[in-house]
Amino acid sequence: MAEARPASLYAPSALVFSVAQGDDAAATVLRASTLSCAPAATGTHPDPQAACAALKSAGGTLDRLLTAPNPDHACPMHYAPVTVTADGVWQGTRVAWKHTFSNACEMSATVNGNAVFAF
Repeated sequence: MAEARPASLYAPSALVFSVAQGDDAAATVLRASTLSCAPAATGTHPDPQAACAALKSAGGTLDRLLTAPNPDHACPMHYAPVTVTADGVWQGTRVAWKHTFSNACEMSATVNGNAVFAF
């Protein structure tokens, strides 16, 4: 009898990211990107190497990639929610993450150029 063997020595790390206008499940997706980090950085993400490096430095915890909004980045105080999601697997563990910002400017100021969210 043959033994089942993994296809790779690496635990899978593949995520789908999206940015949607709204704060609920019916939100309209504005853009999306795929990212695979093991065994190599690939996907439709514009900079998969930098995004994978940032995720690795955060231990795959997406909340760690959010920063306090840049005080030099002034945003209007209107409510036009934008929701960022990540779904998939990070080092073999299921990921289902969602964060809603009050508007696109706040999102930009909070992710502060982080490569993961630059898609």
